[in-house]
Amino acid sequence: MMSASADLRNASTSAGKSLASEALNSPVAIPPMPDYNGRLLAYTATAAIIVVGVLQGAFQQWHLWLIGGALIWPHIAYLLTRRTFLRNSPRIRQKMLTADCVIGGGFIGCIGLVAIPSVSVALMLMFSGLIIGGIRQWLIGSAFMAATILVFFLTIGPADSFQSPLLTSMLSISFTGLYICVTAFYSHQQARALMLAKTQIQNQREQSIALSHKLSKYLSPQVWQSIFTGERDVRLETQRKKLAVFFSDIKGFTELSEEMEPEALTELLNHYFNGMAEVALRYGGTIDKFVGDSIMVFFGDPTSRGQREDAFACVSMAIDMRKHMKIMRQKWRSQGIKTPLEIRMGISTGYTTVGNFGAENRMDYTIIGKEVNLASRLESLAEPGEILVSYETFSLIKDRIMCRDKGEITVKGFGKPVPIYEVVDFRRDMGPNRSFMEHEHSGFAMYLDSDKITERERRSILSALEDAADRLRQEEDSARD
Repeated sequence: MMSASADLRNASTSAGKSLASEALNSPVAIPPMPDYNGRLLAYTATAAIIVVGVLQGAFQQWHLWLIGGALIWPHIAYLLTRRTFLRNSPRIRQKMLTADCVIGGGFIGCIGLVAIPSVSVALMLMFSGLIIGGIRQWLIGSAFMAATILVFFLTIGPADSFQSPLLTSMLSISFTGLYICVTAFYSHQQARALMLAKTQIQNQREQSIALSHKLSKYLSPQVWQSIFTGERDVRLETQRKKLAVFFSDIKGFTELSEEMEPEALTELLNHYFNGMAEVALRYGGTIDKFVGDSIMVFFGDPTSRGQREDAFACVSMAIDMRKHMKIMRQKWRSQGIKTPLEIRMGISTGYTTVGNFGAENRMDYTIIGKEVNLASRLESLAEPGEILVSYETFSLIKDRIMCRDKGEITVKGFGKPVPIYEVVDFRRDMGPNRSFMEHEHSGFAMYLDSDKITERERRSILSALEDAADRLRQEEDSARD
């Protein structure tokens, strides 16, 4: 059984690697505009503003020296972030942008706060801060830029005029608009690529979930859940735990298999297993395996509600299975199966070794120990429709379930004879106030559990019983006449 969980984990790992690979190698995955390209565009635009501003007299002649710094700095920043210790910094982009804000603030202070060029440079810096680092980086960059502007403004002084010539203003606005548009275009392309990648990942995630659900059918839900929540690892390991172990098989199945065609027999067996598995899971049992017409279930691992509750849940499941078998037998009879099929069950409680057995590439999650052998032995000794339990199980359930002493048996692996008990029924269902009733003949079968009947179902059942009673009375009267 655990081989399926190993395959399940491998499939999930492969799916995760596939998703990551697709996200990295997808042809639509467009990175944001490289910092080098963005910085080169912004500083080239600033250099052009300086040239025009000097030619038109908006700036002083010595400002031409700033052009060299504007054209060289992008390359220096690139070398610093790619060839030095700074490349290992997790927030190198934010730090370099802060340096740009300091340089930009120095430029604005040097030109004496000439309005349009100053606003243009500040807009490019603040827009970059919002794109790269959000509000926090925008606030930090603005603070450094304002501080630098103030220092240089107080040192150099204001410009002769805060107004710039028309051509300088138009060029400043144009370069700022160009920078913002190019940056926004890259951001839009990146967002579009991320949305497409998100859709692809979501689709593959749904495929992975569908695959895991298919593979989970080879495992008990408790085992599957413990693996995927990380509570249990898929490796060869075992532990000693006190469990309630259940075995059952169908009395008369061998004779039936000789009478029925394989296809019909397979359908009958699958119907039986499906019904019994639903009962087992309803009570929290871990289904170990199906072998022929036999079922092995245990309680107490991977989850446990305590020894007493585990044993009670196991016996409660067996009683419910016995009741459910009557319904299934009636349905089989209506399908032409005349061989009376009865379930027999054995339950033992004690310490067993539970975990993953086998090889690293093929495991089986199961239990071994003498209590397993005892439960199997009790099942083989049980009469049709009978539930036999060990003394340990009896001692845990006797206050809520009526049992009958069946004497002692000798079992291999046990030094002394083992006392065994037959399960009669829940104590609450015995006496005149019991909720469960049953009656069965060759042409009639009734199974009634009033605790599970709704008000609408009760009216329908009463109507059916009244019709059946009227029919029987009419036939009885006709027979008398």
